[in-house]
Amino acid sequence: MQAHPFGQRPQSAPGRPSALTLGLGAVAVVVAVLVAAQLIPAGRPAASASSGPSTSLADPSPGIAAGASTSPAAIGGGVASPSAAGASPSAPGASSTPAGPPFPGGLLIADRANNRLMIVNDAGRVLWRFPRPGSLPSGWSGVTADDAFLAPDGRTIVANDEFHETIVRIDLASAKVIWTYGHYGRVGSAPGYLHTPDDAYPLANGDIVVADIENCRVMEIAPDKRIVRQWGHTGVCRDAPPAYLARPNGDTPLPDGGLLITEITGSRVVRLAADGHVVFDIQVPVAYPSDAQLDPQGNVVIADFSSAGQVVSINPTTGAINWRWAYPSGPRHLDHPSLATPLADGTVSVNDDFRHRIVVINPATGRIVWQYGHTDVQGRGSGYLNTPDGHQPLPASGPF
Repeated sequence: MQAHPFGQRPQSAPGRPSALTLGLGAVAVVVAVLVAAQLIPAGRPAASASSGPSTSLADPSPGIAAGASTSPAAIGGGVASPSAAGASPSAPGASSTPAGPPFPGGLLIADRANNRLMIVNDAGRVLWRFPRPGSLPSGWSGVTADDAFLAPDGRTIVANDEFHETIVRIDLASAKVIWTYGHYGRVGSAPGYLHTPDDAYPLANGDIVVADIENCRVMEIAPDKRIVRQWGHTGVCRDAPPAYLARPNGDTPLPDGGLLITEITGSRVVRLAADGHVVFDIQVPVAYPSDAQLDPQGNVVIADFSSAGQVVSINPTTGAINWRWAYPSGPRHLDHPSLATPLADGTVSVNDDFRHRIVVINPATGRIVWQYGHTDVQGRGSGYLNTPDGHQPLPASGPF
């Protein structure tokens, strides 16, 4: 299928939706209609509507007014405050801004279509970049990273390149690739091979856990490249965790040693305990689930990688929807968001891939409170992004 005009993501890439696998155009329209009508799809168990606060397609809650300017002039330097982005006043007593800077330790961005990683601060200043001359292994044309995460020791960054079937570990000080897994540009399922790797997370013990989407498995890989643990059965794609997984594209490590696994097929999110038993296995009300996370209260926050993009918070015990961020148009509309990260103050950072920006949203007020990138304008210069596909808020004690 043809490449998008603003990037090189081939629509046949298994890590993201295609017309062949999802009929995305039709699905997006149907989902938008169902959401607007508050009709939530049933599941096992399915998330259902709740009486709690909701930000939905039909929600008139305050926020950035539809049609407000999102030109580079309105979002100078790639960072926008609510007023700069055209936000309307918040509801009485509502907090429209975070308690402090959203990223006190900086923000790591996987700027996929620009073939680069970078760390920026709250003011939009670039603190670190990859690659530099000499960064890449011999024969490599680049790393089109769609996710990147700082290792717990703060010395390296691990990124996955689903288009080149590889995982890399990058030394932060030198910005040089010091370890790889996978065969560059070659698909496979045997040891040492990957098929559309996603969400490669570095663990405190030095291992890396990765969702190997089209091999329908999640693997923990040691520094010596041994597979020390696997969830799912290689090449058998169905939802019966932990023995079988259905095209997993998220594998978030949890503080208790477990994993939060996102499955594309069936729109499911599975929580596994450290010993591998299933804590919950729920269907989520999105067309294309991407990279589920847990908020501090244990709710599932999930991005919908669709043109009718949305972010939804779900209580995994009751199935109730806590809130939903979904707008059909205007500055608040999301187009293929692929990761939504809950922040400590209740806001959520989102990479809005096809609108070329990272935003911090406040679900309580319906406002965008921070932005990097120029809405709907791809670019490589200062303050610009091109299809950012991953991000990580860094701890205040981070490398910068």
